[in-house]
Order: sequence, then C-alpha cells, then structure tokens
Amino acid sequence: MARPYTLKRRAEQQAQTRLRIVEAAVDLHGSVGPAQTTFSMVAERAGVQRHTLYAHFPDERSLLLACSGLTMERDPLPDAAPWRAIADRRERLRTGLTALYDWYGRNAALAGCVLRDAEHHALTREVNELRLGPPMATCRAVLGDGLDPMQQAMLAVALSFFTWRTLVRDAGLAPDAAVAAMVAAIEGVGAEPPAS
Repeated sequence: MARPYTLKRRAEQQAQTRLRIVEAAVDLHGSVGPAQTTFSMVAERAGVQRHTLYAHFPDERSLLLACSGLTMERDPLPDAAPWRAIADRRERLRTGLTALYDWYGRNAALAGCVLRDAEHHALTREVNELRLGPPMATCRAVLGDGLDPMQQAMLAVALSFFTWRTLVRDAGLAPDAAVAAMVAAIEGVGAEPPAS
C-alpha cells in the first residue's frame, strides 16, 4: 500500500519543482528579459540543478510556453467580448482602454521586458504572438468597430503597451487621464478630413 502514496508524493514534489522553475524564469523574464535569461540563471534562482531543469524543460521554447501560460493563467488579458454590448462608442473605448491599461500597470516590468525582447528575439516574438496575439486582435476588433481608417490607426497607438508607458510612467498621467487622452485622440482624428 505504500507504493501509490509514494508515487503521489513524488508527483506532487515534481509539480512543485516545475512550478518553482517556472516562477524563477518568470521573475528573470521580468527583470533581465527572456532573451538574456539562461538556463543556468533559472536553475540557480529556482535552487535546482541544471539536469533537473532540463528534465522538466528540454528546451527554451518549452520553458517560455510554460512561463507565458502561467502568467496568462494568473492574470489574463481583459476579455473584450463583453465590450461589444456597450452601444456608446466613447464609453466602449473608455471601458476597453481602462481594462487594458490596468493590466499593463499590473504587468509593467514583465510586459516591458518581453515586448522589448520580442523585437529581436525570434522565440520571444513567437510565444508573445501566440499568447497575446488573439486577445489583442479581439480588443482591436471590438474597440475598432465603426472607426474610420485614421481612427483605427490611432486605436493601434492607444492599444500599445509603449503608449501606456509613455503616458503613465514617463509623462506622469494618471491611468484614467491617459485613457481620456487616447479616447479624445481616437475620436478627434476622425473629426476632420486630412488636408489635401
């Protein structure tokens, strides 16, 4: 009768070790970035030997997928689908951008490092597109409904993490003021036809 208990305990220990490795990697991704994070750094941070890390994650891709999966499970991007029910376009934009900017604020360090590295690190870009691409596409579709091409372009600017960081972190705007500025910019850009 001891064998099933032993197997269950071993499985629990392996799950705890795996989680410790993933959390260590996520912490490093939010400080030095995924492109600069090595397996040696993760093993040291997690308190495991490299062979233990490789037993759980044979390559960088499997580790990045586990990290992004855990991150999105713990704090997923806002679900844009319910925003479709908001008839007033300005209110829909305000609601959507507020939710997205709140998410950026909670995840600023990690998002900043990951998005920076996605510019030059192919694997980070691939995993980023896999995890963030679909929910961001839904945000663009829902918030962009009824916008003209110029407004769509301004919406793309408003949805960018780097726009949020410039407005809130660099310029010191409160998140609600940053949202108001971007809603006004989106609405305002479509108000006048471009000069010919």
